[in-house]
Amino acid sequence: MVGKKSLFITGTDTEIGKTTAAALLALLYKQAGVSVTYMKPVQSGSARAGTKLYSQDADFVSGIAGLSIDKINNPYKFAAVLSPYLAASQVKKVISLEKILADFYKLQSNYEAVIVEGAGGLMTPLTKDYLISDLAAKMDLPLIVVAKAGLGTLNHTKLTVEAARRRGINVAGIVVNKFPAHPDQAAATNVSELERLTDVPVILKIPEFTIDDNGWSTLRELKAFAETIKDKKVFAKMKTRGYNTKALVEDDVKYIWHPFTQMKEYEREEPAPPIIEKGDGVFIYDTDGQRYLDGVASLWVNIHGHRQPQLDAALIEQAGRLAHSTLLGLSNIPAIELAKKLAEITPGRLEKVFYSDSGSTAVEIALKIAFQYWQQEGTTKKKNKFISFVNAYHGDTLGAVSVGGIDLFHEKYKPLLFNSFKVNSAYCYRCPLNLKYPDCDLACLAQLEATLKTHHQETAAIIVEPKVQGAAGMLISPPGYLRQIRELADKYKVLLIADEVATGFGRTGKLFASQLEDVEPDIICLAKGITGGYLPLAATLTSEDIYLAFYDDYNRLKTFFHGHTYTGNPLACSVALANLKLFKSDNVIEGLQGKIALLKDKLADINDLPIVGDIRQCGFMVGIELVKNKKNKEPYAPELRIGHMVTLAARKLGAIIRPLGDVIVLMPPLTISEKELGRLIDITRESIKSVADELS
Repeated sequence: MVGKKSLFITGTDTEIGKTTAAALLALLYKQAGVSVTYMKPVQSGSARAGTKLYSQDADFVSGIAGLSIDKINNPYKFAAVLSPYLAASQVKKVISLEKILADFYKLQSNYEAVIVEGAGGLMTPLTKDYLISDLAAKMDLPLIVVAKAGLGTLNHTKLTVEAARRRGINVAGIVVNKFPAHPDQAAATNVSELERLTDVPVILKIPEFTIDDNGWSTLRELKAFAETIKDKKVFAKMKTRGYNTKALVEDDVKYIWHPFTQMKEYEREEPAPPIIEKGDGVFIYDTDGQRYLDGVASLWVNIHGHRQPQLDAALIEQAGRLAHSTLLGLSNIPAIELAKKLAEITPGRLEKVFYSDSGSTAVEIALKIAFQYWQQEGTTKKKNKFISFVNAYHGDTLGAVSVGGIDLFHEKYKPLLFNSFKVNSAYCYRCPLNLKYPDCDLACLAQLEATLKTHHQETAAIIVEPKVQGAAGMLISPPGYLRQIRELADKYKVLLIADEVATGFGRTGKLFASQLEDVEPDIICLAKGITGGYLPLAATLTSEDIYLAFYDDYNRLKTFFHGHTYTGNPLACSVALANLKLFKSDNVIEGLQGKIALLKDKLADINDLPIVGDIRQCGFMVGIELVKNKKNKEPYAPELRIGHMVTLAARKLGAIIRPLGDVIVLMPPLTISEKELGRLIDITRESIKSVADELS
């Protein structure tokens, strides 16, 4: 199979012998009958032939292994003996990571093996934003580390191997170069010590060769050495990362009970659902190497893409100091710093942060705080109920389910729930009042006001998903709706809880959806995107006024007796802080606006499909409702699972999207490129069309 034997060669330092190792491995592949080529993405310190630069490393490998080398094998050449980034900058050139990868994929499609040689070591700057390690991670090839034989190699090799593993790179083998014919004590013991310290096999010990000005002695001796080892199964020694997909699929259905999934249907699915092995940028990859666009940001959590270097680094750095420490009677640095930052960026005067670990728990905490606040506030103890909305989803714990409004999810649990007042939500496509916006003048809120007028003395809070009811099918409230809810809460003196678990952290085009209508909630619930999609973490923020109702001497028993084992986990808080730094340093919200406009334009191309009834968009949150009859909005029978059919079709085309019934949801990572966004919409359109054609 093409490309399956490719390798990436790096070294513990520059001038360590990477090219010698690459040449030898290429020659061994060729002797074994493997079609092989060599790639040197960037050659610094290039030699000159007249006015042109050429890669002496490529020439050397070609001379050893007899390979044909073209421009695609060595896309960038610079004269300066500097890192690739600095060498390119000196002549006012910009190295394109995308071009290097495109050239690599072309080579990989034509050869069984591409031997890619990096520049310097893994931490060498390739471009302003990327290191050689980033290139190796994106190519996702087994890594061969070239090291010297003598003193210092244990330290340098261990550091290189650890740096590779932190980027998720499989270190397949070590090549010890210039191994002396008569090794001293260090060289004699280093091979076994390298294997012990790194858990990586030493696959080759290359002897010292004669060095002359034109290199012919090295060529002859290296070829002769290759003859002596060609039957020693060098490649079989490598530590490979392989998966038995069939066995994993069998264990998946045998042991895992998947969320919101009828397992009988899941087990029957053909082909079986992918087993995801890794991610990179906006793509995820299964154990068979198939790549998918992550069209739902791994269930609405991923912000900056998978394997984001700054988030990876924050997690690794914190893990090196402290993985967890309780907040019961103690505190920790990341939790303190994140709480301060959240208080600064959330709307209004939300100054107190209570941590938990999921959206459901964030809502549960908000409900309990709102209830206990009124019990202790001093004016009334009657306020013990909540107003929530039809089609609402606030999580799966019992309190959150009590204020939910989706019968499919919640009906069976009614005997376990407390009563709340339910009022109609803004479902403009299927308006329960048969009105149209804007002529309706937001008449749907009349029921809310009527309920408040009758029950405000017993209502602790209104809980709302600002602007978008996500799990209901991306139901988007019209302009002014949220603002009026805030005004009604003030008018009738009830608290307003904003459940921004799904809408927070840029999904709607603002950092928080409440900011779209300049609304300041009394309590806000955050989760999902808070760590950029890395770790479970949630936060419930309240105002100082609410907090003070709990602030008293212990014997007054006003304490908020609630908590979770992993409250304020330092790993999660550290990644969350790095996530927020990226929002600022990368101008994520500002950069999102053009893509939101592009998304709107591209979605218009889907509207003409015969089974598309409604397309709803708020920022990067999209719902496409599929209907049997476009004119009268007749839905399909639920048992047909039309939405599921569309997602299966999209999977075949290389995208993961999710249905909510017969509503197709799109919510990609915010950093998706315009090209990738265009591809996601094209796949979505093609998938809906194929299902429509099948139905007709």
